[in-house]
Amino acid sequence: MLIAALLQACVFVPRTTTVYDEECRIHARQMVLDLEQIGVFGGCANQGCATLLVAAGVVTAASAVVSGSIAVAGNIVYWFERQGQCAR
Repeated sequence: MLIAALLQACVFVPRTTTVYDEECRIHARQMVLDLEQIGVFGGCANQGCATLLVAAGVVTAASAVVSGSIAVAGNIVYWFERQGQCAR
C-alpha cells in the first residue's frame, strides 16, 4: 500500500540525452526514463482511495512497460548510429 501511495499519479516518459563517448570521441544520443508526476490525489475516503491508488499503480506500471520498450528500441537505433560514426 505504501508503494502505491508513493507512485500515485506518476508516469514514466522516455527522454533523449546526449553523452560523450570517449572511446569514439563523439557525442552520442541515448534514451533514459524519467518519472513525472502528473497529479496528486486529495480528499478521498476508504474504498475510493483504494480504488484510486490501484488505478494509479496500474497506470504507472503500464507507462513503465510502454516507455521502457520505446527506450530500448531507441537505444538500439542510437547504438547502430554510434557504430556508424565511430572511427576506431
